[in-house]
Amino acid sequence: MLGAFAFSFPLTADANVKRIHDPKVETKSLERKLPTLRERVAETMSKFKPNPQEKVFDAFNSPKNFSVPTTLSTSDTSIIGTPMATQQQCVKYLLRNNPHPNLKVSAEEIVAYYYEEGAREGIRPDVAFAQALKETGFFRYGGDVIPEQNNYCGLGTTGGGVKGEFFATPQLGVRAHIQHLLAYSSTRRPTMPVVDPRYGIVRQAYGSRTLGDWKDLNGRWAVPGRFYGQEILSMFRDILIQ
Repeated sequence: MLGAFAFSFPLTADANVKRIHDPKVETKSLERKLPTLRERVAETMSKFKPNPQEKVFDAFNSPKNFSVPTTLSTSDTSIIGTPMATQQQCVKYLLRNNPHPNLKVSAEEIVAYYYEEGAREGIRPDVAFAQALKETGFFRYGGDVIPEQNNYCGLGTTGGGVKGEFFATPQLGVRAHIQHLLAYSSTRRPTMPVVDPRYGIVRQAYGSRTLGDWKDLNGRWAVPGRFYGQEILSMFRDILIQ
């Protein structure tokens, strides 16, 4: 059953082919069969197969119970907003600085996760990705956090060998990162179940207050982190020229 969809199909595969029961036509000379209804439906539906890249941006434009301001300028330093960089620019920037990132997934996949999760929560994914590059040294690591943690933003790390949080999959690690940014920048609850173990701690500490700017993270996300936000924004602007 085709449900509520109605399809209109041509009755013949070729406009010049006459009806089979026409006595002037030698039906045995037809070189190909007419497609079955099932084949026609499959062909029609294949035209509507979504492009994975487009699906991410649909998430920004899909109806929500909250609004997300469109980011129009590189001088906009808000945490909440829409991407200016493309996913391809993010991938190029990563691979230009580290051709062999230590990840469980490809560079393309990790970037796609940032765009998917960022779109869902209204967090700028390109700048969040730049933050991940800063925190992990372009996914080289080398500090307390190890690649197996899928912890791309230093969640729970305090130095002195404290590794911080572990996440089961790369996407959950990205989701926790985005949710942690949301905890600082908005009082709105995440749309997905909370996987950031420190989300509640941040919200309890800030109450009705929020930090709307990447530079507001200086000395808070990273200590002392005097120019922490500025360095992330500088990397974001480098992504845009790829």
